[in-house]
Amino acid sequence: MNHKLGYLCSSLSWGGLEMNQLRNAVWMHERGHSVVFLGVKDSPVFKEAIAAGLRTLEIVRHKKYYDFKSGRALAKLLEREEISHLILRETRDMSASVIAKRHCAHPIHLSYFMEMQLGVKKTHVLHTLRYRHFDLWSCPLNYLADQVRTMTRFSQDKVIVIPSGLDLAKATSLLSKIEARLEMDLPLDKQIFGLAGRFDAQKGQLLLLEALAMTNNTTTAVCLLGEPTIGEGESYSRQITEFIDGNNLNERVFIRPFRSEVSTFFRAVDAFVMASKAETFGMVTIESMACGTPIIASNAGGSPEILDFGKIGTLFTPMDSHALADAMTDFIENPERVSAKDLIQASQHYNHAKVCSAVENALGLINY
Repeated sequence: MNHKLGYLCSSLSWGGLEMNQLRNAVWMHERGHSVVFLGVKDSPVFKEAIAAGLRTLEIVRHKKYYDFKSGRALAKLLEREEISHLILRETRDMSASVIAKRHCAHPIHLSYFMEMQLGVKKTHVLHTLRYRHFDLWSCPLNYLADQVRTMTRFSQDKVIVIPSGLDLAKATSLLSKIEARLEMDLPLDKQIFGLAGRFDAQKGQLLLLEALAMTNNTTTAVCLLGEPTIGEGESYSRQITEFIDGNNLNERVFIRPFRSEVSTFFRAVDAFVMASKAETFGMVTIESMACGTPIIASNAGGSPEILDFGKIGTLFTPMDSHALADAMTDFIENPERVSAKDLIQASQHYNHAKVCSAVENALGLINY
């Protein structure tokens, strides 16, 4: 039979999970596979799928658990479209997908590509019964695969590791550091630490500013790339402004709005800081590597594994501004501990062509 890939995403948000789902759908389409994107009408990811030129199908946003009506409706859609592989990243899509698979007239290969850490054990009988219908559980890093093996009863021989991918050609910039700083209106005479992300306590902007204030070095500065989410984050944004004013950091902190093309930002800063408490993966870390920009990251989540446990980056104790300040000082004193060449070479592991090839093998598409 011919294969047809269905990328399902019922999310109404627009973040890393949704971007990765869409990116992978687009890449597989570009590689010649028949791809359909299933999403909720007017959701950001659905609109982006249309803009990307993918064939799209509308679904009704289902409940997270036991939505049998929506599951059966999804089954009919899969039958009508002759979709052979259903791929999801959002945990709320699991239950409806399993119901759809059970009611579909033809076999469905069901895959879950993990984006978030498992916060608690998922060994309850209801979790186990749901998971048994999945043909594949793909994790972007080894530590996440270990979580699946120890915190669920999912079949271990169906757990694989495929990293999140990045189109390296689009992730890099030909601009020099001077050109990038001029474009972003940043000073040329300061050593700048950058952090990219929406203004949120989990992202650690305040932690970085606290560390900056401890350095007592007027030639050291911070560039925050991002802004509050509309309707959220305004209080945290005010805390940032108040901290900058209260600590006389106005000449050392530069806030720039988010830009879809972030490689200029990575070229402009001297080091990128991943200050989140525990980022599951951190695509921005890979983007920084692809630009040859050194990284200072929390020693938690996916960052240690991505940075080869400190061999190609600096790790600091999570949520500890003193530890971050020490790491920044160490970088100032030894800025070339890790070469740009080594970082760019390490980023090749996440090349989207390699990732897509691994996905094709995992889904058995080579044999079709």
